[in-house]
Amino acid sequence: MDLKGRKRLPDWMRMRMPGGDSYMHVKEQVSKHQLHTICSSGNCPNIGECWGEGTATFMILGEICTRACKFCAVRTGKPLMVDEKEPERLARSISTMGINHAVITSVDRDDLADKGAGFWARTIRVLKQEVPGLTMETLIPDFDGIPELVQLVIEAAPEVISHNLETVERLTPQIRSRAKYRRSLEVIRMVAESEITSKSGIMLGLGEREEEVLQCMDDLAEAGCEVLTLGQYLQPTMEHMPVEDYIHPDKFEYYREQALARGFRAVESSPLVRSSYHAEKHASISKEHHGQ
Repeated sequence: MDLKGRKRLPDWMRMRMPGGDSYMHVKEQVSKHQLHTICSSGNCPNIGECWGEGTATFMILGEICTRACKFCAVRTGKPLMVDEKEPERLARSISTMGINHAVITSVDRDDLADKGAGFWARTIRVLKQEVPGLTMETLIPDFDGIPELVQLVIEAAPEVISHNLETVERLTPQIRSRAKYRRSLEVIRMVAESEITSKSGIMLGLGEREEEVLQCMDDLAEAGCEVLTLGQYLQPTMEHMPVEDYIHPDKFEYYREQALARGFRAVESSPLVRSSYHAEKHASISKEHHGQ
């Protein structure tokens, strides 16, 4: 432990510092168009690499979440009113930045009657209309597991729909606010039963056991999940769940092999992996798989 009570980062957790012309261009465009990104709101360790390559994960429906998950750096509280002009601003920004594949996520909006699902669907349709040729991955909330709301996003037809389990079943009540492990599996199952590629991710280092991680893989595979990401949990603040372990890269490679053996079409597994890491590859998998 260091003086602040946190475990010291091991050598393999060193991150690329933000900088460079491309990074500054993305930063300027995000600010100019008054957009939110999970890259900055979520303190993503890959912000230097991704923004440096001209890619970003955009966050819609504001930057204040109605839930208070113990792993997440996004602010929680009472959200502001929905900005109805956000989809058009987002489309202009993506077009200006020359992005071919966009990752879109959002805060939870349990304050809205439809949990934000209708706004999600409209955003996807606006982006497809205003940015021809754009492919999309959407990292969605659970919408309380209401099938009709999940279906709204499915019908808008992004190339990939992702919904994260975040952790193993035993630890879910401790770190996820309101969300339920089995409910999330049902959301993934709904996506998998459509023509859209399904994706999920979990964090390691929260005290999970190996057999629980493997069971989580089995559960996701049974639900029809096609793409899996595994990364190291990092504690955003001292008020969040502490890191129990820093998982060695060799263990991540072991989990990658185990996931591939279970039939996942793509697996990203290493300490710095986050949900949207190398997301453009998963859109390509979607095209190959579904014959597009």
